[in-house]
Amino acid sequence: MNRMFYPAVLLATGIGWGFTQPLGKIAASTGHKPFGLIFWQLVVCVLVLGVLTLGRGKGLPRHPAALRFYVVVAVLGTLVPNCTFYLSVARLPAGIMSIITAMIPLLAFPMALALGMERFDLRRLAGIALGLCGVMLIALPEASLPDPAMALFLPLAMVGPLFYAMENTFVARTGMAGMDAVQAMFGASVVALVLCGPVMLVLGHGFWPFPPGRAEWALFASSALHALLYATFVWLAAHAGSVFASQSSYVVTVAGVVWAMILLGERFSGWVWLAALVMLGGMFLVRPREKQAVPA
Repeated sequence: MNRMFYPAVLLATGIGWGFTQPLGKIAASTGHKPFGLIFWQLVVCVLVLGVLTLGRGKGLPRHPAALRFYVVVAVLGTLVPNCTFYLSVARLPAGIMSIITAMIPLLAFPMALALGMERFDLRRLAGIALGLCGVMLIALPEASLPDPAMALFLPLAMVGPLFYAMENTFVARTGMAGMDAVQAMFGASVVALVLCGPVMLVLGHGFWPFPPGRAEWALFASSALHALLYATFVWLAAHAGSVFASQSSYVVTVAGVVWAMILLGERFSGWVWLAALVMLGGMFLVRPREKQAVPA
């Protein structure tokens, strides 16, 4: 396989995922509660991934390894991080949220080291550090919080990256239980939907999104993109390693800035463009392993 294939997939995934960030901000702007938003997001994901799975003549595996995958990914990669995202994004500035997103690779690297999945490598460590420096270049000019009380929500916002890092490491270590990425995420979305429904009803987070307004259309578009990109991300983590896949968080940050300029009319200083170059340098340094520890 071409050496640049994995970086190209990572770049495309990050750009697409960056597009979902301003859409998610629009969707959350109406005051809808977290598990209501997650529920309808999962409905769209199940429909999109179900059509792709069944349209290719494939079913939904139900053997023990597959069921374990569904539950772990549903909890670590959807329910917990999405809930904390919607709760914290309503209270913290978008720039701070971008910094926190970049914590994913920083957390994934020591996890992979502890499990013996990665070897200590100064070049790759430097790549991660360079990526973090890039994110800081975006945030430093406006890093201080408008209200000191907002600092109370920073630990909550960091729960998402922690769980994403655990999910990345799980997928890279165990693979996808013999499934392809679309099947795997279809199953995980179905399980997450089943788990989310009762929680939404008990907490009173439900809402009816029809007829859809601007926020609801943003939620539907973001969810459809999320379904396709998440499947791609899981495939990348299984093939190229959790640390490399986590570098998409840097691309997401840059792409989110650009898409915010296009969709929301936001404007940024030259620090942002310098940060983009620094992050690309970090992505170059953290390349896929020559030999993969986890089979496809």
